[in-house]
Amino acid sequence: MQTAAPNINIHSASDAEIHATYRKLNLRILPFLFFCYVLGFIDRVNISFAHLEFSKDIGLSEAAYGLGVGLFFIGYIIFEIPSNLALQRFGAKITISRIMILWGFISTCMMFVQTPMQFYIARIALGCAEAGFLPGVILYLTYWYPSGRRARVTSRFILGIAVSGIVGGIVSGWILHNLAGVYGLKSWQWLFLLEGLPSVIAGIVAFFYLSDKPAQAKWLTPAEKEIVLAQLAADAHARSAVEKGHSFMAALKNPRVYVGAFGYFVIPWAGSVLNFWGPAIIKQAGVTNVWHVGVLSAVPWFVGAIGMLLFCWNSDRMVERRWHFFIAALIVAGGTTALGAISTGWVASISYLSVMCIGYLSVTALFWTIPTAFLSGTAAAGGIALISSLGQLGGLSAPAVIGWVRTATGSMSSGMYVVAVALVLGGLAVLVGIPASLLRERKVS
Repeated sequence: MQTAAPNINIHSASDAEIHATYRKLNLRILPFLFFCYVLGFIDRVNISFAHLEFSKDIGLSEAAYGLGVGLFFIGYIIFEIPSNLALQRFGAKITISRIMILWGFISTCMMFVQTPMQFYIARIALGCAEAGFLPGVILYLTYWYPSGRRARVTSRFILGIAVSGIVGGIVSGWILHNLAGVYGLKSWQWLFLLEGLPSVIAGIVAFFYLSDKPAQAKWLTPAEKEIVLAQLAADAHARSAVEKGHSFMAALKNPRVYVGAFGYFVIPWAGSVLNFWGPAIIKQAGVTNVWHVGVLSAVPWFVGAIGMLLFCWNSDRMVERRWHFFIAALIVAGGTTALGAISTGWVASISYLSVMCIGYLSVTALFWTIPTAFLSGTAAAGGIALISSLGQLGGLSAPAVIGWVRTATGSMSSGMYVVAVALVLGGLAVLVGIPASLLRERKVS
């Protein structure tokens, strides 16, 4: 039997008041979370620059590097669900602060790695520390924003990946080019030190800056809190007709969760190419100066950021997710195929990487609007983390496979084709396996 609508009037506030409230939320919440994600993603992928100097110092082959990159996801997978359930129980400020302080500390300690085994251990530890940040923030945003706003909000947060690629590439290239031998440290040691410590500081700030939920936000007026809570209540009612349960066990029994997990599984395959081999692809295309590699590596992320924002704006305008996700998956698959099939100079490589970035950032941002449209309560906390954890198996397997293929063949072409096929299959799984009728979202202005 369909439940009665909650006793709220979402039209009691004017459009101007609603816009002003969400503008206030956007300015208070998003910039800080965005900044934290930029720091975290730089700490996760700066190894792609460090290994240009790092690998020969500790005797690391491409296959061993790919394995170490993938081992990050072991700890990430193990601790992701507990971390998200802890966020729901103890609040975002404690959980996000803990994650950031730990990952910043471990990333900084990477400067002391001297052997491949130490590298493996450090990467696993970094994954354990960072586990739960992305799904935690995705869950946290559902406490503040109704579904009709989430593609735009999520895209602004996911934009942190692009900015980390732009800023991280330029900064990492500069550090590697200019700080070798300063105070007796190697350039890659300076990289881990200077890019790890800011995360520790931001983690401390997070504890004092974040509010767990709208009702606890002292920076919102009572009228603004009422607007946010009314929008969320109306949104929850729109989903109630199709939800089968709100518990974590309900999420475990929901087959759509596993379809979503496969859709998310393929995204790290594209991310692995961009995040961990992008600088090497540019260098292999003929750019030998590490500073120039860093600057050029920022270009695809800049182009990708613009494409993602347009994609997600249109998705919110149409309140349509599945076809947008599928088309974005085809875009990244096309760029990956071209990168593997056509052997050209650095201009073409940058172009194909840019196409990949548009698709990769778009599927990443768009994906999280889908499970949050049919999960809520503890089912959302556990279900989002379960999808992310299972999906991160792609992050565990992709770097190892790509690294092995590159070592065995001396080329990345075969690995690129595997990535392209995976993206097409993942896009189809979401399009076919999660029907539009399951996604109950309200269009908002």
